[in-house]
Amino acid sequence: MKDQITCRVLTGPTASGKTDLGIRLALEQGWAVLCMDSMQIYRRMNIGTAKPTAEEMRDVPHYLLDICEPDDEYSVSQYRDDAERLVADLAGKGQEVLFIGGTVLYLQALMHPMGMGLTPANEALRKELGKQAETAEGRIALHERLRRIDEVTAQKLPVNDVRRVIRAIEVWEDTGIPFSQQPRREEHSPFRWKAVSTQMDRALLYERINRRVSDMIRNGLKEEVTSLLEEGVREDAQSMNGLGYKEMIPCIRGEYSLEEAAEKIRTGTRHYAKRQMTFLRREDSITYVRTDMDNAYEQIRSILL
Repeated sequence: MKDQITCRVLTGPTASGKTDLGIRLALEQGWAVLCMDSMQIYRRMNIGTAKPTAEEMRDVPHYLLDICEPDDEYSVSQYRDDAERLVADLAGKGQEVLFIGGTVLYLQALMHPMGMGLTPANEALRKELGKQAETAEGRIALHERLRRIDEVTAQKLPVNDVRRVIRAIEVWEDTGIPFSQQPRREEHSPFRWKAVSTQMDRALLYERINRRVSDMIRNGLKEEVTSLLEEGVREDAQSMNGLGYKEMIPCIRGEYSLEEAAEKIRTGTRHYAKRQMTFLRREDSITYVRTDMDNAYEQIRSILL
């Protein structure tokens, strides 16, 4: 077996400081950064995604950033395939990488790869199940349906992880084999993972989230969403389901005020951060570093080197 390629990850809940720390470390070590954020892949969606600016990137090469149009569909398996291909290509050039981001489904797909993309999409079934998932009762029923056919996968997926619940049901309907028993792509991964998650006092994290949302509003989030809609991006596009965008659309329609939209975004982002932390705690191979401590950077550096 070939030597494994070392892949480093700095993840953690939103607004916990991982981007600044990660770019600082990548600059120091000469690493490239691979974005691990399911919203920062979209072009022209900058404010609501807290995408790093050119100045913040500090001339560090960034990949998997701005790779899709806002109307594009982009799956977890596509991300995994693109990331693995990039890592291998860069390793062949002697370039080491650091993944930075908080999309835990991307992280899971990378660290625990399965044959997620081997079964073709069933658009009719997805539409039917997606309609059912529009209500809380429907989402519970879908999760129960999954539990009956694949209890292992159901235990791993929260009820509100609708996209993956539907995908697992879709795989069963197509193959008759539970998603959890689908063949793994490789028994021995070509990659070796070192992963750190940022964490901090929850009250401080929520304060940072609230402040970030206020900055987004002040920096023109409403205008950014308006511009996307005016250029023809569909309201039901995958990208527009992201935090900050889905709450802003009704505001633009005049259904509620800008401050009400901001409060909805704050609440949704706090809930999202909580889900991120819950998911990451299940991953035994991740080391946690408190970013509200003075020596956070030194700790992260020593773990990832």
